[in-house]
Amino acid sequence: MRDLVRAALDLGFSHAAPMDPATLRPREEVRAMCAADRCGAFGRNWVCPPALGPLEESRRTIARYRSGLLVQTSGALDDPYDYEGMMALGEQQKRRLADFRDVLRPHYPGLLTLGHGACTICNTCTYPSAPCRKPHLAVVAMEAFGLVVSDVCTDNGLGYSYGPQTMTYTGCYLLE
Repeated sequence: MRDLVRAALDLGFSHAAPMDPATLRPREEVRAMCAADRCGAFGRNWVCPPALGPLEESRRTIARYRSGLLVQTSGALDDPYDYEGMMALGEQQKRRLADFRDVLRPHYPGLLTLGHGACTICNTCTYPSAPCRKPHLAVVAMEAFGLVVSDVCTDNGLGYSYGPQTMTYTGCYLLE
């Protein structure tokens, strides 16, 4: 696992740490936040609720994995409302998640990548009228799995907040 952490940092992630899948506890109250549709993806994306199915499916999926890796991209913002900076950091995290997934997949063919926000691989998601066009590239948000990201970080010895005027995006890989 030490080699995976080093490889993640070498790829450009700001922080990385081993993760125990047993610490992942999907919670109904997180899923309820998805249903409030603040991000505009509820019921419009294959990797968001309700397409993901009930949380029991998330729990069964998590139970298949024996190890994991948490990864983060952090950066300073110009001010607390630096929307452009936040979006740029989010895009960096998504690119790194995809790039490292491609590095890991030959060694862990059944890996699951969890990130943040709705999948944005396609300009328009086919949900619900047709199957996902690129399921091998889609990334499910940790929150869509019902996870409290700060709890996942704390439970695995990784920071969550790195000071004022910083933003951190967290993702993880579940490894069989």
